[in-house]
Amino acid sequence: MGASLTVIAIVIIYLGIMILIGYISSKKINDNEDFLVAGRKMGPWLLAGSLAATEVGGGSSLGVVEKAYGDWGLSAVWYVITMAIAFIVLAFLAPMLREAAVKTVPEYFRRRYGKANSLVTSIIMLLPMVGLTAVQFIASATILSVMTGWSYIVSVIIVTVVVTLYSVMGGMYSVVYTDVVQWIFIIVGMALIIPFTLQAGGGFEQVTANIPEAKWSLVDGAGWGTIIALVVMYIASFTVGQEAVQRYYSAKDGKAAKQASYITSIVYVLFAFIPAVIGLFMYGMVENGQIDGTTLMERGGQYALPLLAMEVLPDVVTGILFAALISATMSSASSNLLAAGSIFTNDIYHQYVNKKAADGKLLKMVRYTMYVVSGFALLTAIWNVSDIITLLMFSFTLRAGGAFIPYVLGHIWEKATPAGSLASLFLGSLAVYLGEKEIISFFGLDPIYLALIVSGISFYVFSRLFTEQYEHRDL
Repeated sequence: MGASLTVIAIVIIYLGIMILIGYISSKKINDNEDFLVAGRKMGPWLLAGSLAATEVGGGSSLGVVEKAYGDWGLSAVWYVITMAIAFIVLAFLAPMLREAAVKTVPEYFRRRYGKANSLVTSIIMLLPMVGLTAVQFIASATILSVMTGWSYIVSVIIVTVVVTLYSVMGGMYSVVYTDVVQWIFIIVGMALIIPFTLQAGGGFEQVTANIPEAKWSLVDGAGWGTIIALVVMYIASFTVGQEAVQRYYSAKDGKAAKQASYITSIVYVLFAFIPAVIGLFMYGMVENGQIDGTTLMERGGQYALPLLAMEVLPDVVTGILFAALISATMSSASSNLLAAGSIFTNDIYHQYVNKKAADGKLLKMVRYTMYVVSGFALLTAIWNVSDIITLLMFSFTLRAGGAFIPYVLGHIWEKATPAGSLASLFLGSLAVYLGEKEIISFFGLDPIYLALIVSGISFYVFSRLFTEQYEHRDL
């Protein structure tokens, strides 16, 4: 079942606008710093819109609906609320991050701990970017496939082309401005589905009549263990996540960076309940027999939201919602592509391949890298279309496990040394891998706990054992 021509037209026009914004933004690019950090001119509201859209992607839209429809019920709200908690913590770190005046996280490691640490950090940061980008391609392609009736493969290729084009054209300027537009679409489009669902289903009591009481619990579905693990994972991952901290590096000053964090946190709390309630309503309508759940059983829970929209919304509203959902996923994908291009060019190519590269050459390399990462993400999206949130959580945990401790403590502990940082990076990341593969079980807890404990201990011990100070520290 495909959508009407009206729906498809709205989404095509929207995608065209995104590419147009990318083209217009490209006119603002004068040098590599403009492309990577938008000339460090961004104010709090623009930054907040970009931060909000960047981290609210496929996991926070389709993924939360899928979890709410499934085992988590209403407690799926915590997937987004825990992000809000993380950004409150980041508000205290934001001025410090902005003050470092770097373009990437590995650049900070190079200035603070030396080139070996920077290279290891670059690799640790780059690998999850493929998975994080792939998740957003998966979510966007799912929507496009349901909407048009096209195959998933065709849909994911189209999404990849559009996101890559506007991201490569305008860099951070393009990503920030499209993020703000996309965030407006996300809020409006997702919110509109609730009243139309109630109207189509015969009212709140009718829609919710067959939803078990347990699914209304704010805690039981996800459980406190998962909720606390999400808080820890997000704080650690967002602090070192290039797609997030690159916004802070783009702020006009530390105050703007801090204000943007608070605004983002408030917006996340307000948004969190929308996809969770939609997932519950979808469950209720399937149980009532008002919606055929066969497709969900065959294709997976990630199809819950677009299928519900096709059933209950008028064409124009469906078009707005689908544009909103594609917004949510594309904004995250574009941020991840820019982050990957920034890290490879700034911290690998410029440091090890071509130290004398002119600014124009570096700008081209960022764009080439974005194309390559986009290609790998496309292959990953084609190969792995499983649980969106599971893939996201693994990618977040992998980059945070070893890098969080030396990154944060490097700003505040003068006795931190290159040896401590390197040990933390290696052993913390190894702990994530061993925990995820269940080679080591740390009391049945999420691997992020083991990783941070191993990382913290090794960071302290090796910094004490090898007390040399990095002579070329430049911060």
